[in-house]
Amino acid sequence: MDEFRSGMVALVGKPNVGKSTLINALLGWKYSIVSPKPQTTRKCTRYVITRPSEGQIVFIDTPGLHKALHLLGKAMEKQLCDVMEKVDLVCYIVDARTRNLGSEDAVMIERMKKNSKAPVVLVINKIDLADNPSEAKERLVSLYGQEINIKAAVILSALTGEGVGEFVDTVIKMLPEGDLLYPPEFVGDFTEKFVAEEIIREKILEETEQEVPHSVAVVIEEFKSPEEYPQRDTLFIRADIYVERQGQKGILIGKGGRMLKKIGKKAREEIEKQFGYPAYLDLWVKVRPGWRNSERELRRMGYL
Repeated sequence: MDEFRSGMVALVGKPNVGKSTLINALLGWKYSIVSPKPQTTRKCTRYVITRPSEGQIVFIDTPGLHKALHLLGKAMEKQLCDVMEKVDLVCYIVDARTRNLGSEDAVMIERMKKNSKAPVVLVINKIDLADNPSEAKERLVSLYGQEINIKAAVILSALTGEGVGEFVDTVIKMLPEGDLLYPPEFVGDFTEKFVAEEIIREKILEETEQEVPHSVAVVIEEFKSPEEYPQRDTLFIRADIYVERQGQKGILIGKGGRMLKKIGKKAREEIEKQFGYPAYLDLWVKVRPGWRNSERELRRMGYL
């Protein structure tokens, strides 16, 4: 019988390669928000997969690396570099349709070389969109192999689930022998409040134009669930939505409040689906000029 294996695994890659979609596929539940816009993932979050007779993987979802233009971006980059220093394995996720290494790849590879001595698995995602998955694997192993020492390569589709089980098989085999790092029932270091904040932010990303998403943050100030308050039959959430400019506030609220109502309706429906009971959302849009460059604001919002 093989020894039990366990370890920490970083999921890294440039923005929009499917890291958060892969997390959701691995867990079979939507824990991580998904958007085609950059900076969707801002905080490193741990998600745990346990196979009782084989091993336990602690996946760490990381922000997509980009040029840091403010303190928030620098904080995200520091999170990523700190994670890569500590993990047992790095999974570098790439799009199966990639043909050339871009500037974002160059920055990510440089950070990997500088901050991590862990083995690298090349995870070729979105094979459902590739004309020839086998050819894509061969091409990308050759392309990225010129820059990094790839110990293994897998192809999968986080969206359809194809290859995800085989990916877990590969990761477990590459981890060191060891005991459980977390109880077997543990799934992650996030709270219900965090999940609700992320769902609200996801709906904002879906509904607003390019200018707003980068400068928006969601902070839940009040969270009362039927589990914590047995006398309640409805989840009550009061959340503040922060932007940097008055014009952005106007965009989020919309004419006659229509945009905010639309965001609130979509967020409420998603929250009810995820939590399993009716929800009431009380959303407020507030302006905090330059919050992305304010250490005080970033600490209050949980980014530092």
